[in-house]
Amino acid sequence: MLAIRMQRKGRAHLPVYRIVVQEAQRHPLSGRVVAEVGNYNPHTKKVVLDREKVGYYLGHGAQPSSRVAYVLKKEGVEMPKWYKEREQKKAQVKNPDKLRKNQPKEEPTTEESGSEEIAE
Repeated sequence: MLAIRMQRKGRAHLPVYRIVVQEAQRHPLSGRVVAEVGNYNPHTKKVVLDREKVGYYLGHGAQPSSRVAYVLKKEGVEMPKWYKEREQKKAQVKNPDKLRKNQPKEEPTTEESGSEEIAE
């Protein structure tokens, strides 16, 4: 099965991503790429795509990663009918009773600290 995913290139703290088609079992940095279909620069938000290649591989069953699917939709590439968008995970609070906003409010005490003196 083929996957369309991003492959990180560039230097430290300045990534540039290639959008590639490769076997799903391979690691993105393995170098074994079936085709390069575009690139993405996150700093300038510039996307360059070969729409014909993207359409061809999507039409033949290549599975886009969630981030690549987001970029493709933003660029106006029509996704196939079989593609299902991943649902956003909702954050769950493990112990809501421990949250400060759920604690009972304390009355401010007006004790004077000067009234207590240490006797020698």
